[in-house]
Amino acid sequence: MLTIHQTAALLRSFDSVLLLTHLRPDGDTVGSAAALCAGLRALGKTAYLLPNPELTDTTAPYFLPYAAPEGFAPERIVSVDIATTALFPENAKPYVGRVDLAIDHHPSFEHFGRENYVRPSAAATGEIIYDLLAQLGPITAEMALPLYVAVSTDCGCFAYNNTTAQTHAVAAALLRTGIDFQAVNKTFFRTKTRKRLALESAMLGAAEYYDRGRVAVLSVPLSLMERVQATETDAEDLSALGGQIQGVDCAVTMRELRPDVWKFSLRTGPRVNATKACALLGGGGHAAAAGCTVEAPYEKARESMLEAIAQTAPDFQAR
Repeated sequence: MLTIHQTAALLRSFDSVLLLTHLRPDGDTVGSAAALCAGLRALGKTAYLLPNPELTDTTAPYFLPYAAPEGFAPERIVSVDIATTALFPENAKPYVGRVDLAIDHHPSFEHFGRENYVRPSAAATGEIIYDLLAQLGPITAEMALPLYVAVSTDCGCFAYNNTTAQTHAVAAALLRTGIDFQAVNKTFFRTKTRKRLALESAMLGAAEYYDRGRVAVLSVPLSLMERVQATETDAEDLSALGGQIQGVDCAVTMRELRPDVWKFSLRTGPRVNATKACALLGGGGHAAAAGCTVEAPYEKARESMLEAIAQTAPDFQAR
């Protein structure tokens, strides 16, 4: 695998670059890709982001200024914050096998690029992009704003246990560029639509508890999304909700993507390794935050996840 210096040198040699973000894009993949695109452009490179059809209203403003025009023919492909090609959006599938550089921070990263840089100790891919941009030249406010989105969202505004001293150091350096970080915090962490509040109320009201109350299962069926007329923006980062329940150290969020196709998101404490549990069902991520997709009716999908959690937590009890 490349070192950070080799990765920066490789990027410096690239031109006509297309950057890829993952399915259901979050702040880290969008912010990291946007900042890297801005950094490459500052070097005089041609660089764009491949349009992502699943952008939300909160992430779109950081993405759209860098979106590739129709017909752009890249010479180099770089993926950002993508652990596996299974997370490529449909329009990115033609680039499977053509990724020149993959940059990621997930322990489950599959090294699918011709060259790869992964740092599992980073709280966000944004931390890695910060180090790369520091190698390439001055970090401007244009780069710093999406980087702050990347770092702050992936560590829950510095509240999650993946936050380190380095995370705070990177955030402090970004703030020194003069960015409006308070607006970011308001948008991502302190504002909820009425539809979002309706979703949360329904999820909490129907929550199921297992393992002496330490495991909470919250579900978002398609029928709920339809009933409250929620959008993808309303449903953004619902996986953070379960972990706020007192006594819960393993929050399971089940989001129905299509009939009987459930996207699981786990947020856990040290007792349950989220990556190991999700890996048993074909997924991956981090020790405290991971995901997978299961195609089955609700009850069967839920039981498969509870069984996977039980295999990683020896003291698990069904009730």
